[in-house]
Amino acid sequence: MIYGINAVNEALKARKVARLIHARGAGARVDALIARAKDLRIPTETADTMHLEKLARGGVHQGVAAELQQMAAYTLEEVIASAAAVEQQPLMVILDGIEDPQNVGAILRTADAAGVHGVVRQARHAARLDGAVAKASAGAVNHVQIATVINIARTIEELKEQNIWTIGLDGTATETYDEVDYTLPTAFVMGAEGDGLRRLVRETCDRLVRIPMLGAVESLNVSVAAGIVLFEAVRQRQARAKREES
Repeated sequence: MIYGINAVNEALKARKVARLIHARGAGARVDALIARAKDLRIPTETADTMHLEKLARGGVHQGVAAELQQMAAYTLEEVIASAAAVEQQPLMVILDGIEDPQNVGAILRTADAAGVHGVVRQARHAARLDGAVAKASAGAVNHVQIATVINIARTIEELKEQNIWTIGLDGTATETYDEVDYTLPTAFVMGAEGDGLRRLVRETCDRLVRIPMLGAVESLNVSVAAGIVLFEAVRQRQARAKREES
């Protein structure tokens, strides 16, 4: 179940909605979603505000919610293959124990914007991909390929066997994030706020990098950090493409 105008709109675009639930007289933007759902022959249902609040578990639903079709489950191999299909070097994000829905949603939104080929998360200690995650992602959860694995450290080893560099973000690293070549196949490994990367995951990464902090605070929100390193990778890859064209 997802809720909020942007999240439901993106799910409709991706044709992943099984049922749309809306409040009566919720406004023109919700009316447009209802019309779109009817065009797609998706069942719609009018509900009172109390029922919507229950579906949204107290979240800001803006008068609309949607029941999704079952989300596609991607394998690690499928994510890697999707990069090869468009003749690009893999660019991935691995979430190590990030459970906060707002952070996971924001990372998915950034990953989609940066053209990431897939996000990997662990089956345990991971935020659910509905509700708050879908809303915080602004619907990106419907577009990003997400692979769920049992063991993050083992997954990193599998990526290394596929010649994909695993770059862990760690505030204690000696190397800064802008010293690494991200035009190579790359998977960024992000740890939970506060705890950071778990020891075994940190030790398994090929390299550890940090984002220099010039102010009084010691670290950035993990979703902000993800945006910085992902768009550094985008910058490097675009610059390389221009050099190769000239």
